[in-house]
Amino acid sequence: QVQLAESGGGSVQAGGSLSLSCVASGYTNAEWCLGWFRQAPGKEREGVATIDIDGSTDYAESVKGRFAISRGDLKNTVYLQMNNLKPEDTAVYYCGAAPKTVSSWYFLRNPEHFGYWGQGTQVTVSA
Repeated sequence: QVQLAESGGGSVQAGGSLSLSCVASGYTNAEWCLGWFRQAPGKEREGVATIDIDGSTDYAESVKGRFAISRGDLKNTVYLQMNNLKPEDTAVYYCGAAPKTVSSWYFLRNPEHFGYWGQGTQVTVSA
């Protein structure tokens, strides 16, 4: 079992920035494809950004150029820097993990195939 602990988030006005952090733990020496996903009220969870163990990244079209995902020195940490936030970015953001053999491209588009999720952190962007 892997545990995911998110931190960060909060409330900001449109145009502002926020950052999220996540640490994956539970398997000694395991490595994971990691990503950020979000779910707005009344909508399904969607992929935001993912990064695989080789550092390849993938982004939802709606956040390209505004968000940046990265891994920490400890490979089971992942960050999401969110700039130029918009009201439509408002959602609960979840950190997710998939086995290391999964590509960032596949994980972004098929998150529900994998069962490892954090508890979520709220991001609210006001107009």
